[in-house]
Amino acid sequence: MRRFLKNLAIAIFVFLVLAGIFSMTGSDERGAAPVPLSKVAEQVTSGQVKRIEIRENALLIFLQDSSRETATKESQSDITESLGRLNVTPEALARVEIEVKGASASTFILGNILPFLLPFLLIAGFIYFLMRQVSGTNNRAMSFGQSQARLTDMASQKKVTFADVAGVAEAKEELKEVVEFLRYPQKFLNIGARIPKGALLLGPPGCGKTLLARAVAGEANVPFFHMSGSEFVEMFVGVGAARTRDLFRRAKKNAPCIVFIDEIDAVGRQRGAGLGGSHDEREQTLNQILVEMDGFETDTNVIVIAATNRPDVLDPALLRPGRFDRQVIIDQPDIKDRQAILEVHMRGKPTAKNVNVRLVAERTPGFSGADLSNLVNEAAILAARRNKKQVDQSEFIEAIEKVMLGPERKSRVLSMREKEIAAYHEGGHALVAAMLPHADPVHKISIISRGRAAGYTLKLPVEDKHLHSRNEFLADLAVAMGGYVAEQQVFGDITTGASNDLQVASNLARKLVMDYGMSKKLGPITFGDRHEMIFLGKEIGEQRNYSEKIATKIDEEIAVLLSAANKTASIILRKCRAKLDELAILLQKQETIEQEEFASFVAPLDPPAKALQRQDTLSAAAVAPAA
Repeated sequence: MRRFLKNLAIAIFVFLVLAGIFSMTGSDERGAAPVPLSKVAEQVTSGQVKRIEIRENALLIFLQDSSRETATKESQSDITESLGRLNVTPEALARVEIEVKGASASTFILGNILPFLLPFLLIAGFIYFLMRQVSGTNNRAMSFGQSQARLTDMASQKKVTFADVAGVAEAKEELKEVVEFLRYPQKFLNIGARIPKGALLLGPPGCGKTLLARAVAGEANVPFFHMSGSEFVEMFVGVGAARTRDLFRRAKKNAPCIVFIDEIDAVGRQRGAGLGGSHDEREQTLNQILVEMDGFETDTNVIVIAATNRPDVLDPALLRPGRFDRQVIIDQPDIKDRQAILEVHMRGKPTAKNVNVRLVAERTPGFSGADLSNLVNEAAILAARRNKKQVDQSEFIEAIEKVMLGPERKSRVLSMREKEIAAYHEGGHALVAAMLPHADPVHKISIISRGRAAGYTLKLPVEDKHLHSRNEFLADLAVAMGGYVAEQQVFGDITTGASNDLQVASNLARKLVMDYGMSKKLGPITFGDRHEMIFLGKEIGEQRNYSEKIATKIDEEIAVLLSAANKTASIILRKCRAKLDELAILLQKQETIEQEEFASFVAPLDPPAKALQRQDTLSAAAVAPAA
């Protein structure tokens, strides 16, 4: 685009120059009317002509009334002979000022030189344009081997420091050593310590791996090379290895610095997995990365930081000490980290005084840093849409549901019959969860359509759960079956609204039997060999390590678990049928029930005491939607 604008400007300039030349040569004749020579003779005789300019055979006549005319005389005679033959007396001609002008330089150029010079200039310009195109193509071809890494100079840009990264305290402590290595390398070299070659950031998407790498560069105040793993490999063989060499050459020239390779699994997958053997382009690139990292001198202050959310597919040679000496694991934030992350993202946004950041953090278990950033942004958008000057607590609560389940589908208007079914369905989930001691507490019930769900029951655990018991899983199965059972008992029929519940329950029951060894009949054993065989990139299936007889028993045990969950939900809802009717009527009336209102509603049923509501240690959320 820039080259096109440049060529366009040159063309416009040439056009203006030529237009100026033509305007200068014909400026005197503009506005002059052409007349025959006989009329000029009559005007000279009558004294109307003031002056005549002669340029070769062209006459420019200036009349007494300041008008102008043009005429042409014979080429073989002068003006006196031409007008004399038209009966103009010498006395009349003597009263006229006659001026003879030669051909101007511009006229000479336009009439004699330009017809020969213009084709030559056009041909020369065309050849030059072709040469430029060929040169640009050659340059682009030669630049394939150059690194596409973008250099960010932290001294000239706004720095990102550890203060801008909330949570992940352990990861920041680990990376602070990298900052010290970059800022004070001699302190470690003097004592014989080897500067680490690289740090590998491992964690799920959106947890802040790239932000942490930028914070390291900002704290160390060094140049920061950023490149994605997919940018190494191109369509030409050897380009990835060439770009790797160029990247590390540039890094050494700018040392001390940080080289950040995002999504390194794009080129760092386990070797020997493809059909191309040693000629596979990704393997060539990986080999070059391994050589470059292992070939650093001990006093070279270049540290490679890579990030991936798939460490299982990386080549073992890439993970050994001497290449990536540190592997920093970044987990999903807990409630304290979520609160700190929310406070960071709320900076610069006008929030109302009633905003309880702690409550927002409690309602967002399982959210990553990117999810929380999106949550704050959605809340701000909702406030702006409502013409508010500040973001209120209600916007944050609504934004949580929007991020988790999708926006409200106001256009999806349920009929009275469907609304009644959805109310009983969600009421069934909620009552079963309230009456089971190992189920998570209900925080909200709604029959407002969001995303693909016609309604939802929001359950949040009372504490961080890193280990899950069999009783908790059985309670989750019963809660998932609650909507199905409620429809069956109330209407004597079932709808497609329970399809998602049945799918969730079936998958959970299969995991109980095959993965967790929680089947009393089959005993403490897992089924299915999930050893990952990387072929053309990743595992393509699971190997069965059990017989058809065991497969039959697995299916039978899954059916037993689902049948028991169905029976548990049936007993609870049959016992609480009156409350179920009241809850369904209340839901149809106000469409949403919050935690406090629901707790007071089920209090007469004397529900079992849950664990202490320690909301400061929440870690996960469960949602039971109706399709």
